[in-house]
Amino acid sequence: MKALLFKMALALTLVPLFLASTVRAQAHDNDGCSNATLKGDYAFTVHGQIFIPTGPNTFITVQREGIAMTHFYGDGNLSQEDFVLSDPSAPPPKGVPPTDKSNGFHNEETGTYTVNKDCTGTFTIDLPALLDPKTEEPVTGPGKIVVLFVLADHGNAIHTVVTSISPPVPPGAPAGPFPALIRSDGYKLGRVHED
Repeated sequence: MKALLFKMALALTLVPLFLASTVRAQAHDNDGCSNATLKGDYAFTVHGQIFIPTGPNTFITVQREGIAMTHFYGDGNLSQEDFVLSDPSAPPPKGVPPTDKSNGFHNEETGTYTVNKDCTGTFTIDLPALLDPKTEEPVTGPGKIVVLFVLADHGNAIHTVVTSISPPVPPGAPAGPFPALIRSDGYKLGRVHED
């Protein structure tokens, strides 16, 4: 009888400990991200389309392909440079983006981001005004890209979808936002990943 009581007491003591460890393991599964989780330089590949309105319910579909290097500061701020190409059906821009003369990448892109506890989030990229190629004076207003993302591999990988894009446009022109189907995948520099 004493042995049975001892076994029951032991079981009653161990079961709550086992349940607590299971709950604790589930509580940390994919949770606990913050702005600090997304910190450092990330190399992105960008693929997709934007839809430029030409009238009521009519659009020109423009294919976009590119690469970007984004620095996330760990505090909700970012800076970026990119090189994105559009297919030949795209209307010509009214200027050129500020460009790093040493590498040809478009620069002066900044923004902010928020990482949620569940490792989802959003970031906004503020695009600089386009410049007159001869005078380097602004010929448009600034633009904006809004992105939703999920983090993977403890913040070493990021997968994104553009939710809206408002390109830099000349004063008085429709500013958007334009519909887009653009996605990108980014990986922290120095990390090896498998596609």
